[in-house]
Amino acid sequence: MIKINILFVAKDFIKSSLLIEMLKRQGYSVITSTKSKEALSIIEERKIDLLIISKESSDSNGLLFLKQVRNSQFKNIPVVAVVDSPNDMLESIPKELSQDLTLSFGSAPKGKTQSPSITYKLAFFQIGADECLSYDQDLHESVARIKAVIRRVVPDESQELIKVNEIELDMASYSVKIGGKEIKVTAKEFDLLYVFLSSPNRVLSRPYLLERIWGFNYFGSPRTVDVHIRRLRAKMGKSAKYIHTVSCVGYKFIP
Repeated sequence: MIKINILFVAKDFIKSSLLIEMLKRQGYSVITSTKSKEALSIIEERKIDLLIISKESSDSNGLLFLKQVRNSQFKNIPVVAVVDSPNDMLESIPKELSQDLTLSFGSAPKGKTQSPSITYKLAFFQIGADECLSYDQDLHESVARIKAVIRRVVPDESQELIKVNEIELDMASYSVKIGGKEIKVTAKEFDLLYVFLSSPNRVLSRPYLLERIWGFNYFGSPRTVDVHIRRLRAKMGKSAKYIHTVSCVGYKFIP
């Protein structure tokens, strides 16, 4: 089925190794990066469905990196933050975030002034995280929360029947009907058709489709996409008219 690609950014992956392994067992493609600059390059070059950010990477504070993402062209990418513990406090407030965070003032010993404070968890939410987990949290709960975030932004594949005009995709039986007549398609052709029907009127580049269907670990030519779409069009008959070629870029499904 469709590959969901997750980018995990952290200083190291000692604490998160089990979480990453569980995500992979769930069928997700997980790529890791220890540097925020490298992570931004990956986001620019690849299709990322979900970004997981630890509170620090080897070259940046996780909060600063999140703000950078939210102020970029990728501001709508869903983000899950991960902290050591829900009660972890920021030791100092980066000046770049001074206008973004709402601090609290707790009680202080008599004669002393309480410094403003905020937890990493609350700070991540205020900067724009969609969810915040902790490394001391139950792993199954962490995975469930990550999957919940993904469901909000990725088309629901559990929907049994997807219909656009005369084209019907049955997700349960992995079958395709056009005008009520079933046509035989391969798994990759089915996945391509699913992506097209789920993204109408949107230009989909060859690299996007390659990573969406074949995943991060496929290193073949983007022209593989052209071969599969040519075969799919041949099977679709007159309905192939909905799949338009966008010169030098990729394809667009216009129902």
